[in-house]
Amino acid sequence: MSELVTGDAVVLGLRPAKLPSRALALAIDLAVVGAAFVLVSIGLAIATASLDEAALAAVSVAAFLLVLVGGPIAVETLSHGRSLGKLACGLRVVRDDGGPIRFRHALVRGAIGVVEILMTFGVVACIASLVSARGRRLGDVFAGTLVVRERVPAGRAAAVPPPPPWLVGRFAGLDLSAVPESLWLAVRQYLTRMHQLDAQVGWSMAERLAGELAERTGVPVPEGVPAGAYLAAVVNERQARDARRVFVAAQGSAPRDGRGGLGSGDGGGGSEGRAGWPGSGVVVGGDPVVGGAGVAVPTVGDAVPAMRDEEGRVPPAATGFAPPA
Repeated sequence: MSELVTGDAVVLGLRPAKLPSRALALAIDLAVVGAAFVLVSIGLAIATASLDEAALAAVSVAAFLLVLVGGPIAVETLSHGRSLGKLACGLRVVRDDGGPIRFRHALVRGAIGVVEILMTFGVVACIASLVSARGRRLGDVFAGTLVVRERVPAGRAAAVPPPPPWLVGRFAGLDLSAVPESLWLAVRQYLTRMHQLDAQVGWSMAERLAGELAERTGVPVPEGVPAGAYLAAVVNERQARDARRVFVAAQGSAPRDGRGGLGSGDGGGGSEGRAGWPGSGVVVGGDPVVGGAGVAVPTVGDAVPAMRDEEGRVPPAATGFAPPA
């Protein structure tokens, strides 16, 4: 897989499209554009039957430029690189740095595409795509664009590494309700690729993300905690809260005995066997409150006491997380 690298030296997991998928997408686009051009030509022929030959030639050229050249340019600009054929094949046109294309990129691609696709029946585009390591045609080279695959196997996604054991559970009191999904995505992408970055670049990115996360939570990063380890610990805390919510929901749907507690089939021995088990989870800002107002949301460790350590916490998986200094 040819990887893309942004200006911040972030490796993007984008897979450049090769010639077969691009040819199929182009065939679909040409079929749609050709059908539209035929319909427009028939309509113009009927509407301009009384004009002379010079006027008919001018109208024909205008229709050619409007439909076969202007149409694809407008579609790629408005859809940010997704034409009908590319959408069907799971492809998209992006800039070299992975960002969305603009009108100038689509204009250059469309103008050069007239020569290398329409006038040469795609021969020049095929040769250029075969020679290029990332499957780019001449229009992509001059426009600074790349056609990538949007639909990739989900199993290729890297797992977020766990935090150091001494940070597990330390941020249980953080309010994570104000953290947007875009920031969570950026943090997860950094954690899964931090060992691929330059040391200085990775450190600056971790500091920036940690500062944004601390600003959203309202609690500064503790002194002495590396930014990478802080990010991993907060992401681990969010994952733990999600797991607790699922666990509480599953226990709430379990069959109950006549006393209103859980039936014997859950292995918990009824409501008397669970001290502090609430009737419904206490939620503040979308996250369960742990140890707040005398009501504790049970953790997965409550169901498996054998897995708890001496301090009453479930030990994390020993995967050797080592964030950059």
